[in-house]
Amino acid sequence: MKKSFILAVFLCFFSLSFAETVKLKDGTFISGSILSQTEYTINMTTSYGPVVLNQRDVEAVLPDKHRIFLKGGTQLIGVILDLDEFNMTLQTDEGVVNIDMPQIVSIEVYDYDQGNAAQRLAEENQARQAALVAAAAAAQQVTLSTAPAASAVSFPIASGKTPSLPATDAVEAQGGLTFDADIDRVFDAQKAEVVNGQVQTVREISAAEIRAQRAAQQLSDEQAFLNSGSGAKRLQTDDAAIAQTAEAARSGKLEEMRKAQAKRAKRPKDSATDKYFAISIGAQAHDLKLNNTERAGFENTEAYDIGGTGVRAEATFMWRLKSSNLWIGPALAISNIPNASFYDLDPAIEAANEAERQKAEDEGREPNLPYPEGSDRDVSTSGQSIDILVKANYYFNPDDLFSFYLTASGGYRMLSLNYRGVINSESLNSNGFVGSAGIGVETHFDDLMLGLEVQEFFSPYSSEFKDSSSANLVASLKFSWKF
Repeated sequence: MKKSFILAVFLCFFSLSFAETVKLKDGTFISGSILSQTEYTINMTTSYGPVVLNQRDVEAVLPDKHRIFLKGGTQLIGVILDLDEFNMTLQTDEGVVNIDMPQIVSIEVYDYDQGNAAQRLAEENQARQAALVAAAAAAQQVTLSTAPAASAVSFPIASGKTPSLPATDAVEAQGGLTFDADIDRVFDAQKAEVVNGQVQTVREISAAEIRAQRAAQQLSDEQAFLNSGSGAKRLQTDDAAIAQTAEAARSGKLEEMRKAQAKRAKRPKDSATDKYFAISIGAQAHDLKLNNTERAGFENTEAYDIGGTGVRAEATFMWRLKSSNLWIGPALAISNIPNASFYDLDPAIEAANEAERQKAEDEGREPNLPYPEGSDRDVSTSGQSIDILVKANYYFNPDDLFSFYLTASGGYRMLSLNYRGVINSESLNSNGFVGSAGIGVETHFDDLMLGLEVQEFFSPYSSEFKDSSSANLVASLKFSWKF
């Protein structure tokens, strides 16, 4: 009961703490929930209120991250992939980490704002805002003395009054700052927005104001974490990923990209697995020829083609070799040899018929031939081959959607052929070494992988099968799991 309660608390906290972070081109990080977005704007709700961001100012929408505080003071930052009563799976920049729930002290939403850098930016913008307010006051005096009747734009100043500036001409204030109609981007502005058919007004908060408000927060814990080597390493951002996210936001495909990222995040990383099991079903070409010249009646015959394409089934279990992309383990495969037939030249057939004729003549009756003309006098063959192998796969790009690999194997092949003649039947065998080399590709469907594998097998044959080809091709459809 206690464990269930703890799980419920964590799940509730996790759902309530869901947040999204937007990185602006000037380096600002804004955390909140994205309510809607268009080709030109992003509407967010933050702890400071509703925010409207211009898409051209957005560099990337960053993935949701949480900071996990563990017993002993350890901190981990990453995306929570899975959470249950006993275990949490966290995707960090260094790979997937499994955390026992009793080791977790607390969970909080990770703030992308980076310590001293954010503090310095906040102080700079506070000074800039103070300069703007002072310049606005000076501009008011200029406006009142030179253009009292001119049309003006309004913006708030420290006194709460609204001064006027000419709408057409930019005014240069003391200190060299220039002001024009774009001044409303710095201060509070009212913007009309249509939501579900209703006109609403939201407050636009500038990046400078957000940085100023964040500067008031305590950053000591953040700075301490940034100063640690592991923390700084985990906060490094892939520039290519940021550019891709920004492009998706501009093209309106951000939601589609986020869904694809979430699907990839659910898929286990290859580095987090060390066991592999696969079942393969495919076709195996048997280029078999039977040399029958040792049997009576076949002394002057050519080798008979008794091969064909059979169905092959294989089961493979492999382990990862240390931390590499090389996997190795045993495999067992069985393939059938299709039915074949040829005319039986065994002289015992005619001998049996001749004996019946002689007996019928002595007894004065019609002969009842055991093997009359037109009857089935064919030899039929069928069989199977069994391969006991040691197999190895080397993956080139194991974490991609389509993963390519080389495969090779070596082992022992046991071939058994059932020889059923008109009179005589027996079992023919040929055992020996077998080796293979090939290529394959696999694609992921959550935990299941579907693949295609093509191999060339090499196995020399002996005795009655000495005229057979030592190479045969195998193509298989694979269902595999890594765990």
